[in-house]
Amino acid sequence: MLNTHKIKQDICEIGRRIYAKGFAAANDGNITVRIGENEVLCTPTMHCKGFLKPEDISTVDMTGKQIAGTKKRSSEALLHLEIYKQRADVKSVVHCHPPHACAFAIAREPIPQCVLPEVEVFLGDVPMTKYETPGGQAFADTILPFVNKTNVIILANHGTV
Repeated sequence: MLNTHKIKQDICEIGRRIYAKGFAAANDGNITVRIGENEVLCTPTMHCKGFLKPEDISTVDMTGKQIAGTKKRSSEALLHLEIYKQRADVKSVVHCHPPHACAFAIAREPIPQCVLPEVEVFLGDVPMTKYETPGGQAFADTILPFVNKTNVIILANHGTV
C-alpha cells in the first residue's frame, strides 16, 4: 500500500532542498511523483517550493486534470506528464532552475563535458530543447527527441528537467 502522505512529505523535503541550494527562487520549479497508472502528485503553481506543506500537494490524472487538492496544480504539469508517458521507468520528476544550467540554457550552449568530471561520468551529453513558451503541450513536446536517451534535459531559455 502506497503511503501518499509520506510521499507528499518527501516532495516537501525535496522542495526545501532545491530552494536552499538556490535552484528554485520565489515560486520557481515543480516536483511530481507518479503514484499510480493514472495518478501523479504535483506541487502547486505560484507557491514557493521551500515552504511546501503536504496539504499543498495536489493530485492530477495523466491528462493534467486536477482530481484532488485545494491548491492549483503546477502550470508545467504537462511537461512532467509527457515524461511519464514516454518513460515507464520514471517515477518522479523535478524541474528547477540551477543558475549554472540556466546560464547554458539562456546562451543556448551545450554543457561541455570537460567542465567537471562528474558531468561526463554521471550525465554524459546533456541535450537542450528548442524554445517554447512554458505551460502548454507544445512546451511539453520539446523533450520528445531526448527523453528516451537521457535523464537530464536543459529547457532552452528556462531551466532543467
